[in-house]
Amino acid sequence: LHTALVERLDTTPAIRDAFAAHPRHRFIPDMVWPDATGSPLYRSTDPGRWTRLVYSADAVTIQANDGGPGPRNEPSSSSSAPQVMADMIAAAGVGEGMRVLEIGTGTGWNAAILSTLVGAKGAVTSVEIDPGVAALARERLTGTGVTVHAVAAPPDGEVYDAVIATCAVTRIPSSWTAALRKGGVLVLPWSPHPAAHSTPIAALRHRGGSVSGRFVREGAFMRDRTQRPGDLPFPGLGRQPVPLEPLAVGSVELIGSGMMTPLLLMLPGVRLGTGMRPFQGRPGRIVWMGAGQAWAYLWPDGTVTGGGDRALGEELAEAYRMLREAGLPGVGHFALEAGPDRGSYRVVCEAFDGYWEHAVSS
Repeated sequence: LHTALVERLDTTPAIRDAFAAHPRHRFIPDMVWPDATGSPLYRSTDPGRWTRLVYSADAVTIQANDGGPGPRNEPSSSSSAPQVMADMIAAAGVGEGMRVLEIGTGTGWNAAILSTLVGAKGAVTSVEIDPGVAALARERLTGTGVTVHAVAAPPDGEVYDAVIATCAVTRIPSSWTAALRKGGVLVLPWSPHPAAHSTPIAALRHRGGSVSGRFVREGAFMRDRTQRPGDLPFPGLGRQPVPLEPLAVGSVELIGSGMMTPLLLMLPGVRLGTGMRPFQGRPGRIVWMGAGQAWAYLWPDGTVTGGGDRALGEELAEAYRMLREAGLPGVGHFALEAGPDRGSYRVVCEAFDGYWEHAVSS
């Protein structure tokens, strides 16, 4: 099963060989969380299902709700999807002799693969905010040479050739960039709004006071625990909507177009998501938006309703028009620029020479 997983990876021979050296089942704990609700799955209870989950192409949740109870099993630690891991390692340019910092140890599987790639002349350091998760990963990483720290931030004074974060942020911590040598690469999931479900992955090169680089792929990572948005009300819930200008495309078609992440990057400060439940007696999957007191819903037939002090429907329509005219460019046509103070971010799209400023509260 592990051999089949490795063969499915679309990556370089060196990265594929590093995966081959570390079977995934050796790093996944006995208890995993396969569903959004309900009880965990134990390997000893259903080894067949456990094995199918481990050797699927998907992420495997190893902890929910920070290890506590909850009405839903909100993932708080996981083993990332193998192809996503391979793409992030490739984007960081990890190779022999490099010093690599990983933010978010999780199971330790990614760190083990990194250790094989850097070899005896390199070094891998991994930090994990959850002490229990860190302790288990440290056991599994015995013999790999990986150093695991149960802390929230990188070790002071250490500098690395590459930094790979396995948790998403909106504000890039200064400690991450301080740990990166000039010319080094920081690979991380980023989104302009802290409540966004889409967290596309960017590869940012350290250019002295700033970091910048392209988005390399889609991603959906859990948040850095210091940047969780908390419970936010659903946009416009319980408020009287008014009809707005219709969009040239309906919600179902827009969701299926692959344009949701580019639209998110083009709409500063806007929460953008999808919903399945019936709204106002109208069933169907919708696209919803929220920013402060403003909100808008895009329905399957292209009609738009909403309200508040910002014309979100018009902003969505304009962003979609720009994407259409540019041939619907994907996230690889977008780049992220972060200034020295990390208080504002600029998203640039080369397909139509546009940029958007994202101000981030400290």
